[in-house]
Amino acid sequence: GPPFTHQQMPRKMVYYGQTSCEQDTERYLDVVKYVFSSYKKEVPLVINTMGWVKGEGLLLLIDTIRLLSPSHVVQMDVYDWKAMAPLTPEYVHLTPGLYTKGKQQAKCKQMGMSGAENWKSSEGEGDASAPEYKLLYVHPEFPRAGVAGEARVHSSILRDMSILGYLGQLQSPDIGAVLPLHSLVPYQVPFSAVALRVIHTDVAPTNIMYAVNASWVGLCRIPDEIRCQTDGPVLLTQTPVCDCLGFGIVRGVEMEKKLYHILTPVPPENLRLVNCLLLGNIAIPNCVLVGQQGVEGEIPYVTSDYNYSI
Repeated sequence: GPPFTHQQMPRKMVYYGQTSCEQDTERYLDVVKYVFSSYKKEVPLVINTMGWVKGEGLLLLIDTIRLLSPSHVVQMDVYDWKAMAPLTPEYVHLTPGLYTKGKQQAKCKQMGMSGAENWKSSEGEGDASAPEYKLLYVHPEFPRAGVAGEARVHSSILRDMSILGYLGQLQSPDIGAVLPLHSLVPYQVPFSAVALRVIHTDVAPTNIMYAVNASWVGLCRIPDEIRCQTDGPVLLTQTPVCDCLGFGIVRGVEMEKKLYHILTPVPPENLRLVNCLLLGNIAIPNCVLVGQQGVEGEIPYVTSDYNYSI
């Protein structure tokens, strides 16, 4: 079935915080390296790469193939689109990626001072040997196969379904009425116990609580100890590449008592390890906010009265 119907806790997970890596390709590759470093080679590994294969996306794919040195590459062609070259080992060997260099083609040097056509080719120095993998090339024979137009719409719906499926773990296992989020009891987390970081944009420290409130957050573990001189909040200046143990919703921020109220299905033994909240560009699905029963009057954080010119 579709992914949201059978969610499992990954062995290693990093919260990237965005649906596309265009804004920060360097961190994307750092994340790929970090996750891959925990692969112990005891079982076969299938690497499902992105569908972004034009421009920088293709260069990033070449970097990824170089970094992970797979045994096989499966390339699915598109019926009526001939823009992409077959990703043969030779092609990947010679073509520069976004961050890695390709092996230079033989260069020419002139030997001696005479005007004679005395040329000798020299190999690019210090290059790695060509990657060794088998290319399996799949060429569909029916029109519109692999056309990406509708993919974005579908992926946003599937992403919302995944979030809803994940939040479903907060509900009672008994079949019955679904409890609205505001009737579930959140955890209280002191400001000083977790570091905060907004991944996708710069937020002024004075506005950070507005950003975090009613947000979807990655519950993460950074290796450093949280040392806090004040009552918090503790703000990180750079986005860490670190383990993510699950997700939650910051249901409220209590400024007087300096507490975050967090709803999450992550079990308490794992929550003890969490010392960092990462806030990305992933929104709580609209239906969660709009479809809360028992709210009288205006729904918090939801407005239909806004200015399109902003």
